[in-house]
Amino acid sequence: MNRATSVVIIAVLAMLGVGATYLVQQVSASRIAAEQRQIDSRNLLDLLPAERYDNQPLEHPLTLNDRVLSNSRLLGGYLATRAGQPSAVLLRSQTIGYVGSIDLLIAIDADGKLVGVKTLRQTETPGLGARIAEWPNAWLMSFAGKSRNEPADWALKQDQGSFDQIAGATITSRAVINALHDALRYFDEHRQQLIGDAPHE
Repeated sequence: MNRATSVVIIAVLAMLGVGATYLVQQVSASRIAAEQRQIDSRNLLDLLPAERYDNQPLEHPLTLNDRVLSNSRLLGGYLATRAGQPSAVLLRSQTIGYVGSIDLLIAIDADGKLVGVKTLRQTETPGLGARIAEWPNAWLMSFAGKSRNEPADWALKQDQGSFDQIAGATITSRAVINALHDALRYFDEHRQQLIGDAPHE
């Protein structure tokens, strides 16, 4: 076998290898993307009990257009349904804590009550405000069942309100409480836009 033939064979083998790699990548890309969506969905939706919805909420985004509220901003949201009826909305909220921004996912049921809250991103002080990111989070879970007007005094106890704070993290705690109340108020004021005419108490 002469040198030219060897070069041609190597070139053909290289092209076959590149083609096979490309083919495998194309075939697996959609499967990898689907698996990543499932992981993202589980990470986001683990605050919403599975029995509350039977759709894929992340595939049903709400149009909120980056709403600036009194103490926070709504970055987006999703609609959860069960048997074709709205069961909850998930609102992505951003507020400013002690160090920087805190991104929350806030689940509110069709009756306007908090189902759950999860921290998606934060830059608070390690060992203090950063505990807001622990999951599950007992402090955040204490807000479940609360609504815009229940309790009437949405504030820290030291501010004559109803809520305890995360130890050593007054500013972080205050920011999260205000963001939750903002989200509940927004839901109440935009219920028709968010869930339509779903029955509620």
